[in-house]
Amino acid sequence: MNKKYFIKTILTAFFAMSGFASYAADNDMRKPNIIIILADDLGYADVGFHGSDIETPHIDRIASEGVVLEQYYACPMCSPTRAGLMTGRYPIRFGLMRAVVPPQRVFGMPPEETTIAEMLSEAGYKYRGITGKWHLGHQEKRWTPANQGFTFFEGCHNGAVDYFTQDRNGERDWQELAKPSEKKGYTTDLIGNAAIEFIQSVPKDEPFFLYVPFTAPHSPFQAKDEDLEKYPNREGDKKTYAAMIDCMDQNIGRILASLEDRGQLDNTFILFCSDNGGVKKVADNSPHRGSKLTVYEGGINVVAAARWPAGNISGGKIIKERVGYIDVFPTIAGIAGCNQLPADLDGIDMIKALQGEELPDRTWFTYLDQGGEKVEQFALNTDEWKLIWRRNAPDNPTTQEQTELYRIGEDRGEVVNVNTEQEAVVEKLKMEIGNIYKLKSKNQIPRYDEKEKLSGPVLPNWFHEN
Repeated sequence: MNKKYFIKTILTAFFAMSGFASYAADNDMRKPNIIIILADDLGYADVGFHGSDIETPHIDRIASEGVVLEQYYACPMCSPTRAGLMTGRYPIRFGLMRAVVPPQRVFGMPPEETTIAEMLSEAGYKYRGITGKWHLGHQEKRWTPANQGFTFFEGCHNGAVDYFTQDRNGERDWQELAKPSEKKGYTTDLIGNAAIEFIQSVPKDEPFFLYVPFTAPHSPFQAKDEDLEKYPNREGDKKTYAAMIDCMDQNIGRILASLEDRGQLDNTFILFCSDNGGVKKVADNSPHRGSKLTVYEGGINVVAAARWPAGNISGGKIIKERVGYIDVFPTIAGIAGCNQLPADLDGIDMIKALQGEELPDRTWFTYLDQGGEKVEQFALNTDEWKLIWRRNAPDNPTTQEQTELYRIGEDRGEVVNVNTEQEAVVEKLKMEIGNIYKLKSKNQIPRYDEKEKLSGPVLPNWFHEN
């Protein structure tokens, strides 16, 4: 055996076992590729590895060859999760945790925030792509992917675009980095095509970062006939929803095949997750209570799996540690060997947890105030407890509050409310929520129902020229 090849093989095995493949000193051992795949409104139980009738063999492959994340947390709705994932910080710090970004909202993720793409640029990743739904602001160019560290973008600025026309509010929303795109097709396939185009454009000796935020299975509920035909036992929107997930899975399979063809699959860190729980009318979030837009587990404890055999994330293990969206940034920083991290990160590097190690207990904060009723909803999870706290917002003229307390370690279904029996615990957790709430930026996105606030025009092609 060639001596150099022998040494490289031994080093590869050592670093794979230790979980530090990315930090290898051998110049021949390139940094791993990094792919984050984000589903939109996917129910916790709506994948094969959680027992669904929906066919998801490729998502299941990530889980069976990687690890299943049993307690992976997101926000109860899309834009906040995307903002926290991109920055590693609770988006309450910069105004994006309260509500989503509607089409005409003049608001976006502040350019002052360091994104994953910007961090990876400093870490030597020249190729940084996003294919899919942005949903972090587009009324001004400074909020769009080309100005947030990405070198490649194909997808939509808005959520809820038509799957066959890519229209939203009468204007077509399909973009290619710095210009509207004329590509046509079914949105999920367009996203898959763009992901493969990006992967194939990267020289094989260069690592890349790819963020694939699918629009599926978010409404509008629209699917291709060939996918609908697979689910004769379902009806209406539930049938369409299943077909949309199936198509997403097919495109994830194409992405995996593209990596395999390049010989890069095992040294690519892949995280698959949903941006929040599924919507009540179509999704199955069991065994959890609640759904999207609630702070119950069904809204925030989302389906997730990760795969990176070269980094010892493999074997189909069930990971029970509480991790989530704000941990993605510091985890990717660790994988890329980036030591210059922004201050005030709220997430942690979760690689050790994904490799099977236990994490110390830590609080997990959830917040929303999206609707016109002006009620703030909070949740705080620890290993033992979960507090849900609803109170009228500061701009609500009346004062009212309600609490629920669950022994979440043993009551995952949030069935038995013990708040009256554990008043001291309730007060302690409310105080911790208050401490995190103090981080709240004064510049908050308006509620979704506050249409008149920070409202801009319907942009031609949803693309800002200036």
